[in-house]
Amino acid sequence: MRIIKRNNYYYLQHSFRQDGRVVTREKYLGKEVPKNIEGLKQELRKESQKALYEKLGKVRASFQNEWKKLPESAKQREKEEIAIAFTYNTNAIEGSTITLEEAREIIVDKIAPNKPLKDIRETEAHFRVFLEMLDKQEKISKGRLLKWHREIFRETKPDTSGRFRDFLVRVGAYIAPDWQDVEHLMEKFIRFLDKSKLNPVELAARAHYRFEKVHPFGDGNGRVGRLVMNHILWHNSYPMLIIEYTKRKSYYKALQGDEERFVNYFIRLYLTVHRKRYA
Repeated sequence: MRIIKRNNYYYLQHSFRQDGRVVTREKYLGKEVPKNIEGLKQELRKESQKALYEKLGKVRASFQNEWKKLPESAKQREKEEIAIAFTYNTNAIEGSTITLEEAREIIVDKIAPNKPLKDIRETEAHFRVFLEMLDKQEKISKGRLLKWHREIFRETKPDTSGRFRDFLVRVGAYIAPDWQDVEHLMEKFIRFLDKSKLNPVELAARAHYRFEKVHPFGDGNGRVGRLVMNHILWHNSYPMLIIEYTKRKSYYKALQGDEERFVNYFIRLYLTVHRKRYA
């Protein structure tokens, strides 16, 4: 808001990083804040980030061109390699002791390392769930989320697997919503996914952030949340994103901020990982 000769004039500003510098776009609103302010925010964001979304479109086109050229046998091997890397990193972020090579031995060679049985079982189960997620184009629903959680943690967390929590959870300093609100919040989350017109990369970021803030399960939210984001990317023909264990600190830091900060972090990381596809 600006005050000129005792009159209030409202403006909408959006700042973003482009080619290593911060750019700010501004839109005049008038003497009053309009009722459709949220729609105007989204329009300004789209307008100001046009170049960014062009890059995302190039990533998608390049990936699809690469993928179509692969024979079916090579596609299956590639999916399995992605599944191994994703399984290792997503479990390691949550404290698994299994290394990347051990994950490959467990999955490919059926060799069990001298590690906790819980970590081995969750490696096997997550790999299966991830591959199934890639192969079955089923929309995300309450039933799908519960099924993923149940199949990953059935053997290691039988008392909480496959159901939303009915108790309070805390993640560091963050206290998740009251368990009595979880059902309603997850219904709202599913509606958001169903109705969204966002670019799939932005949608994946917002979906992951919102899922983690609800924290619907007693444990295993990070792993299911990262499945959600890659489901959105993969089934909208975008290459997936693996949050690497070695970069977990910046990931945690972004999740601790507000939604816009996380979305900016996510899209920057996505473009960095897939730079060769748009450069």
